[in-house]
Amino acid sequence: SRSLCTVVCKWTYTSDGGWDDSFWKMIGLEDLVKDKYEKIGNHVLSPGEAVGKGLTPEAAKDLGLPEGIAVAASLIDAHAGGLGVIGADVKGHNLPCENQPITSRLAMICGTSSCHMGVSETPIFVPGVWGPYFSAMIPGLWLNEGGQSATGRLIDHVVRGHVAFPELQSKAAASAHSIYTYLNSHLDLIKKSLPVGFLTVDFHVWPDFHGNRSPLTDLTLKGMVVGLTLSRGLDELALIYLATIQAIALGTRHILETMQAAGHDIKTLFLCGGLSKNPLFVQMHADITGKPVVLSKEVESVLVGAAILGACASGDFASIQEAMAKMGKIGRVVQPNHEHKRFYDKKYEVFLKLVEHQREYRSIMSS
Repeated sequence: SRSLCTVVCKWTYTSDGGWDDSFWKMIGLEDLVKDKYEKIGNHVLSPGEAVGKGLTPEAAKDLGLPEGIAVAASLIDAHAGGLGVIGADVKGHNLPCENQPITSRLAMICGTSSCHMGVSETPIFVPGVWGPYFSAMIPGLWLNEGGQSATGRLIDHVVRGHVAFPELQSKAAASAHSIYTYLNSHLDLIKKSLPVGFLTVDFHVWPDFHGNRSPLTDLTLKGMVVGLTLSRGLDELALIYLATIQAIALGTRHILETMQAAGHDIKTLFLCGGLSKNPLFVQMHADITGKPVVLSKEVESVLVGAAILGACASGDFASIQEAMAKMGKIGRVVQPNHEHKRFYDKKYEVFLKLVEHQREYRSIMSS
């Protein structure tokens, strides 16, 4: 059995038309069409549907679980994270998405890279954003999936590659904190009377060190840093760390604005994954997008999504929607600081100029 999520998002399957024979023939893989697609699977199930007769005797023995226990058709990891967080009951938190359809929410799964998952009732084609895919995450809804190819990996790269990293490491160890908790407190120390984010007034980063996935879909783009000096201490490391986090959040705003321009109406962000544990990362996303951020009570929302599928396959819930509302729980809500809007609007203006300039430089050099 194959999951509809995988074959629709990563292959060329559609829920109404099935496999596209012409595609396989065009690329010289027509043998995959033989025997009713036996090689690539022709039994496609919606995520959360029960597979076969449950766990086989061999698998049950290996896993130490009861034979026949329900097994659900799966989701891709980020999509499971979206499922684990996007449908939570938000009553009583005074959020703009309360009493609004789930289409007013965007799930962000933030780890090594980031995914931005939004759903709609009708198909919306968004330039530079994958999809729309029908029933790929939530049954009956179309999914659009934006993404940034390096986020946690980029922050790590910038911090660990800095000359002051050994000093940061030893100071963080001495204070029994993680390097990122230590950096956040160091920023609080050097900001004086300014809001932390304002420290980067002369320091700007374009974050596509590994190309741009959304919304520009340009793998040839490179990273950019503007505002370097000869200083090489912990203050400068904290500054480039902050500017990198802001650049990632500005990239999210770029994706969000592209989705909104195409027809999405997103009012609230739902964050999960490793980076959602970093309060600076979360606050910057709220301030820069101007939207409230909802954090899941359970940080490992991908596992919650997988559990939701299992609970549906075993018949504990009648639908994915019911399971999402009952099993996804809200932890904390982070509101944007609207007083800082003008500053971040200016940062965003610079952000868009950076990529414009990069393309200008390329055009000069290519001629």
